[in-house]
Amino acid sequence: MSSPITPAERELLMARHAPARIAKRLAQGPSQNYLRDFIYGAIDGAITTFAIVAGVAGAGLSATVVIVLGLANLLADGFSMAVSNYLGVRAENQLRDKTRRQEMREIALYPEGEREEVRQIFLAKGFEGAALESIVDTITGDERLWVDTMLQDEHGLTLESPSAYKAAAVTFVAFISLGALPLLPFLVNAMSAGVIAQPYLYSCLLTGVSFVLVGAAKGAQVGSSRWVAALETLLMGGAAALLAYGVGYGLNGLIA
Repeated sequence: MSSPITPAERELLMARHAPARIAKRLAQGPSQNYLRDFIYGAIDGAITTFAIVAGVAGAGLSATVVIVLGLANLLADGFSMAVSNYLGVRAENQLRDKTRRQEMREIALYPEGEREEVRQIFLAKGFEGAALESIVDTITGDERLWVDTMLQDEHGLTLESPSAYKAAAVTFVAFISLGALPLLPFLVNAMSAGVIAQPYLYSCLLTGVSFVLVGAAKGAQVGSSRWVAALETLLMGGAAALLAYGVGYGLNGLIA
């Protein structure tokens, strides 16, 4: 059960729903959100880089190996993820364009059948009688609205086309930024003659903090509990790290 609305919240809601502000907001269209791309890159960057640190620690190899493998992972895997995300978003945009052209062609060739599809869609939503026919007439009287309706309700596609370049850039930056944290103690030691006595420990702490921060940020953005989201991310990242450490420890004898 939702909590009672306060006078301040009511005033804010009334201001946001003034007719002029609603019209302006709808005319601007929905803003693109690249949260998924950021979370995707940040968590994967931290997990994969720390997995290398944990695996090397389990195998008892030197800190130099951590730096070499870690930097290679940052650049190669970060670029690979960015390219993969770019191609995935681009393919989704291309599918949307193809489906739009297909629907426009079907409307031109057989409008009666497409009208019946609109009727069936809104009949399933609970409309009937004169209200249903009015909706069908309104939608099929505007070709763009007609096609948009088919894209959303028949094919389950969104109307927005996110930028594939921005999605790839967000993924790459997030991967590099969070993925560099597990390597930071080793890089500092390499440049400062071993000033950090226990780089593996500090790497664990930094990685854990990054998991918590990313999870909390995700929780705040989606309106869920920050603590639950932070704990979920920490547990998933920790499980990957333990797996990598176990593999490295198990192969220690083979490497020796």
